[in-house]
Amino acid sequence: MKDDKVDTRTLLEWSAKYHTPNYGRTPILLVRGEGTRVWDSDGREYLDFTTGISVTSLGHCHPVVTGAIREAAATLLHVSNIFHAAPQIHLAKLLVENSFADRVFFCNSGAEANEAALKLARKYGKEKLADDRYEVIATNNSFHGRTLATVTATGQPKYQHGFEPLMPGFKHVPYNDLRAMERAMDSHTAAILVEPIQGEGGVNVPDDDYLPGLRKLCDESGALLIFDEIQTGVGRTGRLWAYEHAGVEPDVMTLAKALANGVPIGAMLCRDEAASVLTAGSHGSTFGGTPFVTQVALATLTTVIGDKLPERAARMGRELMDGLRALQPACPVVKQVRGRGLLIGVELSTPAAPIVDACREAGLLVLSAGEKVVRLVPPLIVESADVRRALGILNTVLAKAKA
Repeated sequence: MKDDKVDTRTLLEWSAKYHTPNYGRTPILLVRGEGTRVWDSDGREYLDFTTGISVTSLGHCHPVVTGAIREAAATLLHVSNIFHAAPQIHLAKLLVENSFADRVFFCNSGAEANEAALKLARKYGKEKLADDRYEVIATNNSFHGRTLATVTATGQPKYQHGFEPLMPGFKHVPYNDLRAMERAMDSHTAAILVEPIQGEGGVNVPDDDYLPGLRKLCDESGALLIFDEIQTGVGRTGRLWAYEHAGVEPDVMTLAKALANGVPIGAMLCRDEAASVLTAGSHGSTFGGTPFVTQVALATLTTVIGDKLPERAARMGRELMDGLRALQPACPVVKQVRGRGLLIGVELSTPAAPIVDACREAGLLVLSAGEKVVRLVPPLIVESADVRRALGILNTVLAKAKA
């Protein structure tokens, strides 16, 4: 029950008492958002370059999204997938018409989208290739989710610790290493799972020949090529989908995060040949693609495409990265600035956590990506004035930091 008389300190104490302790939360209570900004319970304003970890790409309380939420909530919240629902059909059509895919499966999160892709890969391998084609090759430093299967696919031991034994059927090789991937592939390989740009692993952009090389390996072996675009998709990198930068297409793509600007949704897109193994009853999701969430996602994606926000992300991303690189002479802790569009990593020679904290104290919310990378993922609607303000704060914070 809401109680406006409860003070912030008490609420934070309740949070520590009643929540499971699996999140390392920052000591502020956010209560309102608008555009690129959020406010805490003390009325302090922050420039939000986290966007809920690449989620609210249209910013907070975008009028189109808010309008879609109100209309959808007043029309039809939920029916099960044993019935048809018009918003879900329209969203599937829009996704197919603007991607490589022929078919779409809806779920609730990125982990669920990747779970669906992994199940698809196993079923495809067994039915289309051979009974023992079940293995998936992923990459070191990747991140694919928190379910038992997706945390196994994730190439970072820190997320797997304590959950052993992990699921069988997965291999890991270094990212951006075609020779390593080629050596790992064998008669058991059903699919390659890879992020076009690693987000959580440090904003790692592969060489230009990497994704085309993976496409060739899969074409030669019959294995599926799965692109995890949960963080890179929906305009974040300066194209609608990050695979467009490489000039190749996957067989399967997973989406979530920005697809409904904060309302939980996931999607797995695939070609007809792959989709054919998902026969009736082989997979499902109670809340996957409800009329409510798909109407909000439809409004979000239509706005991203109609307002040419991928192009805007490319332009504003160049402005932000150029500004960050210009800071390097005065900020010796900055080793490298990398990324595409508005998915940007600043690699430091010092731990990122104190920098993230100092930025927050100065009114800028940013993320870390690994131990020594500050990650910047502003909304795609970000303005030059926001970029200049963020650069000013980062300049002050980074100039004070010592290696």
